[in-house]
Amino acid sequence: MSETVHNRIALLRAERDVTRRQLADALGVHYQTVGYLERGEYSPSLHLALRIAAYFEVPVEVVFSTSPFPRIGEWSA
Repeated sequence: MSETVHNRIALLRAERDVTRRQLADALGVHYQTVGYLERGEYSPSLHLALRIAAYFEVPVEVVFSTSPFPRIGEWSA
C-alpha cells in the first residue's frame, strides 16, 4: 500500500495567482515546505492539510488525495 499523498496545491496557487512564499507566509511555514508538499516529497500533518484547504476555501479532499488526481485533459465534460 502506497503512503503517497497527492495534492493540487500548485494548481490552486496558479488559479489564484499565489506564490509559494505568499502561501507559506499565510500558513506560517517555510516557503520550501510548500515546494516539498507540491512535489510530493513531504506529506502534511492533518493540521497543515486542513489549514491549506481553509486557505483556499475548499474541502480538504479537493486539495489532497491518496490516489492520483486525473489530469485536466482527462476530465469528462
